[in-house]
Amino acid sequence: MARRGMAPRREAPGAPWGWALLGALLGLLAAVIFFAPARWLAAGVKEVSQGHVLLEAPRGTVWDGSAQLVLAGGVDSRDATALPGRLEWTLRPTLSGASALLVNRCCMTEPIRLNARLSTNGAQLALADGASQWPAGLLVGLGAPWNTLQPEGQLKLSTQSFLATLTDGRWAIDGLVRLEATDVSSRLSTLRPMGSYLVTLSGGPAPALKLETLSGSLLLAGTGQFVGTRLKFEGTASATPDRIDALANLLNVIGRRDGARSIIKVG
Repeated sequence: MARRGMAPRREAPGAPWGWALLGALLGLLAAVIFFAPARWLAAGVKEVSQGHVLLEAPRGTVWDGSAQLVLAGGVDSRDATALPGRLEWTLRPTLSGASALLVNRCCMTEPIRLNARLSTNGAQLALADGASQWPAGLLVGLGAPWNTLQPEGQLKLSTQSFLATLTDGRWAIDGLVRLEATDVSSRLSTLRPMGSYLVTLSGGPAPALKLETLSGSLLLAGTGQFVGTRLKFEGTASATPDRIDALANLLNVIGRRDGARSIIKVG
């Protein structure tokens, strides 16, 4: 009896094309991830900051790019101030979040290094110790009251062991942030400069803010605390006896007048 031969094995119809299509889709996904345009990051920053921080004219990718850093008064605000030069960034994913390196040649003596970690109930942002210097006029872009005060001078920002943690919708801050404003002046006074000042943010269970005068004729002092994400601050502004007339207009605007001084209250 003749033996019946075995039928040849057939591949499932279209199987090679299916694998090719899957490979193409994975390649497209990788291209989207690794070559995502910088404008996507700019859109995200605008959304998260509610329109206060803008990355204009972005170039490059989400991972390696640059843009013009602009501070603005928020959505629909006409107040905006651009930082000289361009802000450059390098962003890299990590096992638990991302790390970032920020460079601006006009204002940073060294790069700013950030590390972000994500968890199931929040996030954590760590800022490496460092220092930078910014023009005080950049604050004008944030709107009131800075657009009225029109400050001039230099802002020296330094951080030490700074760590911000978001847990179940609440922020906690550790470390120290110092902002030194030197040779400050305003369009509301002919006195130039009016003085130099130090703002200190100290982390802890209730992060504390302190304002003090380092030198000058405009005397500023105050303390405050963050309750959740809200700042409650109380302070005073006054002038040395020989500069009361030169600073009278500014004192009328900076707070509620109480005799020779102005009461500053936030929150």
